[in-house]
Amino acid sequence: MIQAVRLSRIIGEQQALAEWNAGEYFPGPAVSDDDEIARYVAADVSTWFHPVGTCRMGTGADAVVDPALRVHGMAGLRVADASIMPDIVSVNTNAAATMIGWKAGGQILT
Repeated sequence: MIQAVRLSRIIGEQQALAEWNAGEYFPGPAVSDDDEIARYVAADVSTWFHPVGTCRMGTGADAVVDPALRVHGMAGLRVADASIMPDIVSVNTNAAATMIGWKAGGQILT
């Protein structure tokens, strides 16, 4: 994990990413030696294998899909997976993603 933090920093510093780089947020540039990085990893890193929210559903300006799962500005395209969840659910995302699929199927058929 120490090497992963170091590699992530190298990747993040690449010129190709400069337009999107607002600076390192975690663990922060002050955390630099192996012991500090190891303490950060032990205290703050967890396993989140279920990312959500990349195609957030809603009606606000930050929403990618509307409540009928239609992608704003793209005719005929819907998103029906965990990416539409505005926030991660407190349980495994599988059941919630299955429900989203069922709901999308019903909306598409009507």
